[in-house]
Amino acid sequence: MRTSVRTSPAPAPAATAVPRLLAGLTSDGSAVSLEEHLGRWGDAPVRSAGADLVDKLDASGLVGHGGAWFPVATKWASIRHGRFTRPVVVGNGAEGEPASGKDALLLTQLPHLVLDGLSLAGAALGASQVVIYVPGRLARRVGQAIEARRHLRIDPVDIEVVTAPDRFIAGQESAVVNVLNGRRVAVPTFIGIEPIRERGVNNRPTLVQNVETLAHVALIARFGPDWYRALGTQRSPGTMLMTVSGRWSVPVVMEAPLESPLREVLGLTHRDAQNFSGALLGGYGGGWITMSTLMDLPLAEDAVRRQGSSLGAGVIALLPGDVCPLAEVARVVRYMEQQGAGQCGPCVNGLAGLAEMVEALAFRPGAFRHGIQPILDVCDLVDGRGACRHPDGVTRFVRSALSVFQDEVATHLHLGPCRLTSSPGVLPCPGRVVQAFAEAARW
Repeated sequence: MRTSVRTSPAPAPAATAVPRLLAGLTSDGSAVSLEEHLGRWGDAPVRSAGADLVDKLDASGLVGHGGAWFPVATKWASIRHGRFTRPVVVGNGAEGEPASGKDALLLTQLPHLVLDGLSLAGAALGASQVVIYVPGRLARRVGQAIEARRHLRIDPVDIEVVTAPDRFIAGQESAVVNVLNGRRVAVPTFIGIEPIRERGVNNRPTLVQNVETLAHVALIARFGPDWYRALGTQRSPGTMLMTVSGRWSVPVVMEAPLESPLREVLGLTHRDAQNFSGALLGGYGGGWITMSTLMDLPLAEDAVRRQGSSLGAGVIALLPGDVCPLAEVARVVRYMEQQGAGQCGPCVNGLAGLAEMVEALAFRPGAFRHGIQPILDVCDLVDGRGACRHPDGVTRFVRSALSVFQDEVATHLHLGPCRLTSSPGVLPCPGRVVQAFAEAARW
């Protein structure tokens, strides 16, 4: 018989208290134990989860926090399930985006909030298989959390840990399914192929949901949609996690209500803003905005999209004014070219050509004596023609950079490379791109 640390439901915390997901973090960065987790939040209603949970999610207005910002209830309702169609549910913690750390923080320090949400999803959809998909460096710690849950028999369907390849595109949902099927190494399926909600892992309907989204599910299941909607706005309810870099000496994961003014979230005055040359929102598949735009922008996906960017997976990177923005952009584009799926011309040839041109602009701008239109022309040739969306994200990144940093572009074209170039750089780019960038900078 299952035992439990609690015998009565936990009282609902103050609906307007922030943080929510990050409540209970330990000062030393260690994981919150299962006993501590249940002591704070109480048992999740896993064994009674059903269609009513989907209704709660619909009423809450929860959207996915992995980058797509799609309504969660709509996604769950689209997964075919029944007595003879038992789907697969996957918690996606791959977090291939180098500038993001929120998912890793949840998985290492607050794993049971994520695992509660994953187990609730499995129960609500009648899943026959439940998987948590995480980078290799996190697999052991997540496995330890699952073992503690097995001891108390918390999860109706045992949770399996699968290691995600260390690639930018490893978290794309069709790439996740391909890894789980053992066919390909984190390569997305071509756009237009049958959606995984109909035929995914082992040809069964499959739900792939980001781990932050699952953590929100765990709290909505306990405290209800009205509690969730007490923060944010009617149009954008709830909170979100962000990985903020550049604002402080180290990257910081923080939580804030949606629609909050970004200048308040980041604690920026107009004088502070003058120390930065621009801001990247959404990560390396997102877009750059000016600091003046950021100071007037709310933390809301629709508002950010109107500026040609996205909140994506919650990355906000402020670029210091004492580094060369074009050199930083060149490093990231080269990294993204190396991280491509390699299954179509725009990815193999288009991104390689784009990386070479952006490096030339940063380090050999004399090649563009007639202007930068050739770079924009390559963006036009790549955009919308890839087998997956990876090339599109790179072109958005480049186009927005050329617009936001147009003064720096003009200076490079007129005076040559600037002396602000830093190595290994400010924006994180793992792997061999650092060496490639160093070589490009010497040309």
